[in-house]
Amino acid sequence: MTQDEDRSQDRILFHLKTRGSQTAADVGSRLDMTSAGARQHLVKLETAGLVESEDRREGRGRPRKYWRLAPRGHERFPDRHSDLTLDLLRSMRDVFGERGLEQLIEHREHASIVDYRKLVGERRSLQQKLTALAEIRSREGYMASVAKDTRESFLFVENHCPICAAATACQGLCRSELAIFRAVLGADVTVERIDHILAGARRCAYRIGKRQQ
Repeated sequence: MTQDEDRSQDRILFHLKTRGSQTAADVGSRLDMTSAGARQHLVKLETAGLVESEDRREGRGRPRKYWRLAPRGHERFPDRHSDLTLDLLRSMRDVFGERGLEQLIEHREHASIVDYRKLVGERRSLQQKLTALAEIRSREGYMASVAKDTRESFLFVENHCPICAAATACQGLCRSELAIFRAVLGADVTVERIDHILAGARRCAYRIGKRQQ
């Protein structure tokens, strides 16, 4: 494989990671390729076990083929040394019990709230706060973004979970993440998780808006 082919396929993997299932035409349009060129790359990625496809019938006519990341494709993105993390969590539970593990999560939660508030707390509008939070989380590997949802709310999306293996083994981490967002954004803001990677979604997503008076 040439360097250009490798770079193009990395771009396609990143695109599917952040956008979800796409047709070859969608991929080509976004990445400035022809549909045929995008399809050729996708077929090679499927052969390598990095993507998978399914046919969807949409109204009349022939089904359309949609492409998405396969489990091996998701593994191409950072996982923060999941094996070591899992080993440490198991050791913590064995030595200190469930209560000790909860105390560790609580300590991490409080430290994260303090750190995030330093960068987010002084922003005036909710959109500014969410933009700052997305920048922080992206630096931590969550591939975060924020978009307008309705007139009163925003959609905060994390396309990757760098601590997914740890969160699978310790559900308290996900509960803590939600508590961190609520604490940092303030009591006048509602935060609702609407998509969850651990529940089978391709991303974690939150609907966030001002609390109704």
